Amino acid sequence: KYLDIPFQHISDDILSRMRRNVTGVQTKELINKIREEVPGIALRTSLIVGFPGETDKDFEDLKNFVKEFKFERLGVFTYSHEEGTYAGTKYKDDVPQSVKQQRADEIMKIQQDIQEELNSQKTGLIYRTLIDRREGKYFVGRTEHDSPEVDDEVLIPVDKKISIGEFYNVKITSVDLFDLFGEIV
Repeated sequence: KYLDIPFQHISDDILSRMRRNVTGVQTKELINKIREEVPGIALRTSLIVGFPGETDKDFEDLKNFVKEFKFERLGVFTYSHEEGTYAGTKYKDDVPQSVKQQRADEIMKIQQDIQEELNSQKTGLIYRTLIDRREGKYFVGRTEHDSPEVDDEVLIPVDKKISIGEFYNVKITSVDLFDLFGEIV
């Protein structure tokens, strides 16, 4: 139950400039439909800040979008002007790099708070977990909601006989910002 959709932005003006052929309302309707039809799904998205022409209002809309939809996973990138692309040809890179970075940092702070809230709700729950590797005093795994190398990891003490590449039911005993700690049940 994991879906990665790079929405990139929510402002109609920015979506139009990006040639995404979708509106902010359509994006929100899609998210609501996905969550309604697949309860418990984890949604990942990627956003771009500092796209040419992005105003303070466009950015406020983007922040509100992140707060409202509380994505389980989110990445944010600053726009970079690339020669030969439509945006690189048609638009002036008019958002200063310092503003782009400040906006990216703001979005990631919002997401960090959301991630902390969502993770805190996982204590006591049981997840089917795939064990990827052993690292120090832990076996490291991931749930169906976690992509390798970029999402939360489930850390299980080495004191159990666990096989890498196998699935186990793991009860989450504690959490921190990006890791879940658990035990085999």
